[in-house]
Amino acid sequence: MTEKKVKLQSLSGMNDVLPKDQPFLKKIQKSIEGTTSYYNFQKIEVPVLEYAEVFSKAAGDTSDIVEKEMYSFRTKGGDLICLRPEFTPGVVRSYIEHGMHNLPQPVKVWASGPCFRHDRPQKGRYRQFFQASLEALGDKSPSIDGQIIQMSYDVLKDLGFKNISIQVNSIGDNECRPYFKKILVGYFKSKRGSLCHDCQRRLKENPLRILDCKEEKCQQVKAGAPQTVDHLCQLCHAHFKQVLEFLDELELPYVINPYLVRGLDYYTKTVFEISEKSEIGMVYGALASGGRYDGLVKLLGGRDTPACGVGIGISRIMELMMEKEMKTEKKPAEGPKIFLAQLGEMAKRKSMKLFEEFRDEKIPVAESFSKDSLRSQLSAANKMGVRWVLIFGQREALEGFITLRDMESGAQSEITLDKVVQEMKNKVKS
Repeated sequence: MTEKKVKLQSLSGMNDVLPKDQPFLKKIQKSIEGTTSYYNFQKIEVPVLEYAEVFSKAAGDTSDIVEKEMYSFRTKGGDLICLRPEFTPGVVRSYIEHGMHNLPQPVKVWASGPCFRHDRPQKGRYRQFFQASLEALGDKSPSIDGQIIQMSYDVLKDLGFKNISIQVNSIGDNECRPYFKKILVGYFKSKRGSLCHDCQRRLKENPLRILDCKEEKCQQVKAGAPQTVDHLCQLCHAHFKQVLEFLDELELPYVINPYLVRGLDYYTKTVFEISEKSEIGMVYGALASGGRYDGLVKLLGGRDTPACGVGIGISRIMELMMEKEMKTEKKPAEGPKIFLAQLGEMAKRKSMKLFEEFRDEKIPVAESFSKDSLRSQLSAANKMGVRWVLIFGQREALEGFITLRDMESGAQSEITLDKVVQEMKNKVKS
């Protein structure tokens, strides 16, 4: 009896990255590396294999990732482990295990590589895919949310995307979300017959997930549902208001989507998705998505630690770039030449805008937006060996100028905001 010949090919949803595709992958990786380096995020590598509990505790036992998508199995020793479906829980596990709470906060790290989800393969959605994850742990300031969104936008803009759309929402926290869930359950119970089978089950287990359902019949029901932003507690409302003020100051093209919730239990307060508005881009859905996860570190056994992050879909972006036949050349980024120090909320918002103006001119600038003490910021600049420090305080913000300090001589001078980028460009060149 002869053996049946089997045609060997890649598994369903597992794709090769061919040599002709590598320039696109390389360009995306360089853009992420350049952006993270500019914002002083450090690279971290976490294992492809983790205990399954790392993800089930983080995402929630009833999440699609845990119920349908994780590649999990028992080892010979009986441990239940899985291939990572995303990076954030593994990064948090590493943060706890290695005592990173003892480091200066926030700890800003990024990771990239393959992730795995046993999802139904379709265009722009594969079972093995490349992803990058940017995480800031140990800071509750809304400026961190704004910076993470700005960085995600910077990567896509740097790669040549033009019609970038940012959707943002707040889903509250453990103080206000239980009340909102009760209101939501009341609404969906009256529409139960119009929901898909999965959402009828979610109504009992986690009603927020109904807002994340992509089924057409559920989309119609969702359109009349209560909105999270109308039921935030005072602290969550204030946090979201400040995040939007940062996005306004940065002139980012965002819209509030009151039904955006993301499909994971660990998110709190800010959630967002970034996509390309072209007809092609809509096929791929979100190119970057994330939000704040203030309770995840404690949930996984660490201290109570606020945090915020984003996942950037490298595989989706790469395929979209190839379809659009986008260019792949890119120049390397330089190190920081100037330090931008700020004092006060108004100055902080305007500093973020000024920071982006320097970035547009390819002038490297270091910053510490999460710190309020001028002494600590000057100390950080001194350790970096930066000669020029731009000091932006409340008076400077109101009167439209900035104070320049020469760290070598200690001399100070004032520069109007409309001239500061050009003057610093000249100083760096000379």
